[in-house]
Amino acid sequence: MAVRAVRGAVQLERDEAGHMDEQVGALLTALLERNGLTADDLISIWFTATPDLHSDFPAAAARGLGISDVPLICAQELDIAGAMPRVVRILAHVESDRPRADIAHVYLGAAAALRKDIAQ
Repeated sequence: MAVRAVRGAVQLERDEAGHMDEQVGALLTALLERNGLTADDLISIWFTATPDLHSDFPAAAARGLGISDVPLICAQELDIAGAMPRVVRILAHVESDRPRADIAHVYLGAAAALRKDIAQ
């Protein structure tokens, strides 16, 4: 079984804890489903949020989905002028038999514009 990295992002409409939980939960669910993964396949997840998001920790959405025994960490994205606002990004390390080229990176909604080269 190989270790693979899976990327994803979502842009929030507003900075509210419930909305963040819903949107990040949808992103995590899509990331797992599109790659044929379960919570048992997760090794760790890094979450980043743009500096304009401070209503909650993005990792709280993972805990809400029952992902309780996986190391999670949150960090702040660089504050770059002109960058897309209200974005949560994910970098998940997983165990998977899929070749690297078959990993589905998930960019939901407007966040698809961030990585048109790998968004699926």
